[in-house]
Amino acid sequence: MEKRKKVFVSGCYDMLHSGHVAFFEEAATYGDLYVGIGSDRTVYELKARKTINTEAERLYMVKALRCVKDAWINSGSGLLDFEKELRLLRPDIFFVNSDGATPLKAQLCKELGIQYVVSKRIPHGNLPARSTTLLRKECRIPYRLDLAGGWLDQPFVSKYCAGPVLTVSVEPECEFNDRSGMASSTRKKAVELWQTDVPEGDKEKLAKMLFCFENPPGTKYFSGSQDSLGIVLPGVNKLEYAGDYWPVSIESRTDADLLRWIESRLWLYPLYPRSASYDVMADVDVTPAKAQALSTAARSCWEAILTRDAVAFGREVRNAFEAQIAIFPHMISDDILTEIERYRSVALGWKLSGAGGGGYLIFVSEKPIENAMQIHIRR
Repeated sequence: MEKRKKVFVSGCYDMLHSGHVAFFEEAATYGDLYVGIGSDRTVYELKARKTINTEAERLYMVKALRCVKDAWINSGSGLLDFEKELRLLRPDIFFVNSDGATPLKAQLCKELGIQYVVSKRIPHGNLPARSTTLLRKECRIPYRLDLAGGWLDQPFVSKYCAGPVLTVSVEPECEFNDRSGMASSTRKKAVELWQTDVPEGDKEKLAKMLFCFENPPGTKYFSGSQDSLGIVLPGVNKLEYAGDYWPVSIESRTDADLLRWIESRLWLYPLYPRSASYDVMADVDVTPAKAQALSTAARSCWEAILTRDAVAFGREVRNAFEAQIAIFPHMISDDILTEIERYRSVALGWKLSGAGGGGYLIFVSEKPIENAMQIHIRR
């Protein structure tokens, strides 16, 4: 009798739902399934929130599933909290969801000679696709993704050259990591203010309310207003800055055809959250010429979006990113450059989410990017 392969998966699996079960069932088609579960401590460290169900409850429910051979609580911490168990189990296959696929996991599997397989995320039968995020009512508040011009919302940059920051409001269809450049800290403030979703009303006034709530009097280091505006304003937005914290003008586009065009060409490739010790402000070098390069690239990127020129869109995203790195050299690292090189021949352009140092690589590509996911822009 042929020996069955060992398949390993790892995750939080809080608020167990049909999406989790379908994921386990898909993984189990490859062999005997073993499940590593993130401890309560690890989940809190990574997501800055407590689980709904304790690790004991989560372990009990996962072990009760007939497709699961065995399960345990991972003994480690951080993004690779399962590493000790993985080395002991030595599975044939490590099975991951598309939003849980990271270069760190892929590299560890390569080192150990383990096949790395990414789920197709197929719901069972006629059941709807489910995720823990969609079951959390407060998570209807969007995230923010900046496409080009980021840092021009800071007066110490835009005082040298006025220019735009381009943002999109991203529906929370997956749980983006904290400290990953998706404005998660601003989003938490939005949850404090509004609980379940952005309310009806004047969007710019609501964004200013959120900005002031996050940056009360006496704040030493202001969060940029592109975060609050990028969350609250639907569609794709051009925010014009000229040496102040608030833009002098806002241009928004919400037509469905244009947003679908953008969505189909953006790919988010997960890296890892920025470390707590990460300091993007180290060795900053802002000059008029460098601020001008950032502004010029962002303006050209907006024109490429409006004319739906994919090649120019990718090129100007890349140009804006290179202009950012010239000012903030610590945004990038050797391991991130290695990941960019893997897709240089496929992608039209790339950048890092937010302030860099980790988070997500954002690729502009008309071809699928392996192990990357796509977003849905709020209408």
